[in-house]
This record gives sequence, structure tokens and C-alpha cells, in this order.
Amino acid sequence: MCQVIILKPKEFIKRLILFIFGLFFTGLGIAFSIHADLGISTISSLPNVLSIKYDFLTFGMWSALTNCLMLLAQILILRKNFEPLQLLQIPLSFVFGYFCDIGLWMVSGIPVPNYFIRLLLVFASVIILGFGIALTVISNTLYNSGEGLVKVISDTTKKDFGRVKIVFDICIVATSALLSLLLLGEIVGIREGTLIAALLTGAVVNIFCRLLKEPLNKILT
Repeated sequence: MCQVIILKPKEFIKRLILFIFGLFFTGLGIAFSIHADLGISTISSLPNVLSIKYDFLTFGMWSALTNCLMLLAQILILRKNFEPLQLLQIPLSFVFGYFCDIGLWMVSGIPVPNYFIRLLLVFASVIILGFGIALTVISNTLYNSGEGLVKVISDTTKKDFGRVKIVFDICIVATSALLSLLLLGEIVGIREGTLIAALLTGAVVNIFCRLLKEPLNKILT
């Protein structure tokens, strides 16, 4: 997990722009997974259920509100140690939500005639999502709200980030499944695509970080 560093204003703006680009591709990757309809990524499973039950808000807006709740959890855990810069997660959560909705509009015309095409869309989702997350990590400015909460828990409990991430994802999926049963009478959005995303996204992020970190840092610094 990246560590937020003190930057000069010009470099911070460059890195913030890169972070926003990362949010766009992250939202687009999630849109691909939703369109494939074989299971959404773990972190998006909760807003997916809420957007189906309460469709007066879009999936993107439910994602933004979920991210804000995760930011609130960070504040409650860290209290006086919370970095005020991370409050930028609030407006950027709504930017991310907008990108998710734009992504859904962009992929809506892609035909999904059979299971094979849906599976290809899942793998495309993993690649695009991994690329977007890698850009946010390389930007080294802000935390994505979900990963930020995992890092806060990891630092506070002195537990390994990877292990905390696994437990966190399991809790999110379990909560989404329970909420789905209560609100919709069935489990929606959690299928083989969810497992594929859980197993492969981290590896894809690492590959893109290795390939892009050095050339992008030359541009940013």
C-alpha cells in the first residue's frame, strides 16, 4: 500500500490528475463486470445490491455513498491521527460514482449473446480495473476509500495488509449476500466473476505497477 507523501503543489496536481484517471478506469472496469452479469467485484457488491433494491439512486451514487461510509469509518478509527488531506476522498468518491455510471452507459451497447462473451467481459473487467487501481497507487496521493479503510485497520491492529484485505473482502461479500437475501429474496451480483476478480485483480495491479511506475514517476516529478 502506498504511503501519502508531502508534495509540491505542481507535482500534487499532476498526481491528483493521474489519480482521477485511475478512478475513471476503475469505474469502467466495474461497469464491464456489471454488464457481464457473472458477478461483480467484492468492493462493489454492496452498492450493487442497494442500487437494485433502491433504484432512485444510480449504482454510481450508491458507490459514492458507500465510499463515504468507509471514510467515516477511517475517521472514527484514527480520530486525531486522521490526515485532513484524505477528506478529498469525499468529492472524489462522487467523481468515481459518476465514472461508474458513465462506464455503464459506455458498455451498454456491447452484445452479450452467450456465456463465453460474458466470461470475456469479466476478464476485460479485471484488466481494466487492475489498470485503474495501479494508476491510483502510482499517483501516491490519496487512498481509495475501501483500500484506505483496510490500511487503517491494518496499521491500527498491526496486522498484515494482505490478510486484513482478505478478511475485509469476505466481510463485504457476506454482508452483501445477507442484505441481498433480506431485500431481494435471493443472492445477486455474487458469482464466478466475483471469484475471478478476487483472485486475479491483485496480480494485474502488480503487473501494471511494475510496468508503469518508473515511466510515470519521471513525468510526475
